[in-house]
Amino acid sequence: MDGLLKAGTILTSESGNKYVVKQLLGAGGQGEVYDVENGGKHFALKWYYRHTATTSQKEILENLIAKGSPDDSFLWPEDLIYKRSGEPFGYIMALRPKNYRSIVDLMKRKAEPTFYALCKAAFNLTKGYQKLHAMGYSYRDISFGNLFFDPDTGNVLICDNDNVSVNGKDDSSVYGTPRFMAPEIVLGKAKPSRNTDLFSLAVLLFYMFMMNHPLEGKLEADIKCMDIHAMNRLYGTNPVFIFDPDNKSNRPVRGYQDNALIYWDLYPENLKALFTQAFTAGLSSPNRRVTENKWLETFANLMSGIVTCPSCGAEVFYDEAKEQMGVAHICWGCQSSVAIPAKLVTSKSRVLLTQDTKIYSHHLYGDFDMETVVGSVVQNPKNPNLWGIRNEDKVNWTYEKADGTQIPVAIGRSAGIAANAKIHFGQTLGEFR
Repeated sequence: MDGLLKAGTILTSESGNKYVVKQLLGAGGQGEVYDVENGGKHFALKWYYRHTATTSQKEILENLIAKGSPDDSFLWPEDLIYKRSGEPFGYIMALRPKNYRSIVDLMKRKAEPTFYALCKAAFNLTKGYQKLHAMGYSYRDISFGNLFFDPDTGNVLICDNDNVSVNGKDDSSVYGTPRFMAPEIVLGKAKPSRNTDLFSLAVLLFYMFMMNHPLEGKLEADIKCMDIHAMNRLYGTNPVFIFDPDNKSNRPVRGYQDNALIYWDLYPENLKALFTQAFTAGLSSPNRRVTENKWLETFANLMSGIVTCPSCGAEVFYDEAKEQMGVAHICWGCQSSVAIPAKLVTSKSRVLLTQDTKIYSHHLYGDFDMETVVGSVVQNPKNPNLWGIRNEDKVNWTYEKADGTQIPVAIGRSAGIAANAKIHFGQTLGEFR
């Protein structure tokens, strides 16, 4: 495949770095992407077509490069290659590793992450956008094509960041991708913003968990010609959530939209409640859309609420609503009843305590850090039947027995897992249930 740039071409950036074009990787609506090399290290170069190499686009890139990336999950513009006004230009970003897959691969079953890895990918994706929005930006075009994830680890990479703009500033021609745009954008009543990003994020998350669009049920199945008028009705003037509790007119059609029917029942009520809010109240009221923090709290609990079925090895989600109603947890794989282990419950987190459980900083401090381990479930070396949580934090804890007796838990020591006992983690209280 021939491109605008030939292999071996040497390009010099505004910062003085020289990049050698190696090969064309792909092309899109705005330009082409190349593998380029500098000092033995490979990067990606997005090279704009002449008609998209605008002054406005250059100003956006200069601002993004100056501000820097929100975090490591973004393939952020790093260097600008520009000669003079009126000529094509491009920018340098990190090259995506080959082990990262797209959400399309997930939909086509070419990538099959565990539920844990899927929840972690959703957590990392949402955290990335949370940091982007905290910098005062809106992404504008959250969709399939802009996210890649490692199905083994749940790490994510967000690409195509050259259209990111200051929230509320209309300095880009990109308004989003069809089927991901908020209804107010479809209807021409609003411009991209953090609120419209929240809608697009919810659509992408729904795809990740349900393998189906949240507005594509019977109303979509009945459309004979998906023209602009039909799309405006489905996604703009008359959007109906496929699992709207009060409006059943757009339920998924069995035999055609089976993914949604199958996956919806696998997840706990707290996740389904967020999706219901996002696509009922959140359809017409942008200020009632689910915030990144609410998604993050839920995904953290999902990651910490998975138990393995002892009969078939399937991952089963703990559902607090079922427990409160006295309903047993049934394995979706083999229909066996699954026992729920002891739990550590704090103000916003709930962690199932199994043999391999790690307690992360977020569980104790609510800081959305699901990487830093502050505690681990361990076995008593003198009595294998007794289990506890080892303090791997930076501060001492206080263990409170059921009778009120308090015992200090120094770093490196363990607190026994016992019904009705508590641990004081500084300002946070954890209870065993």
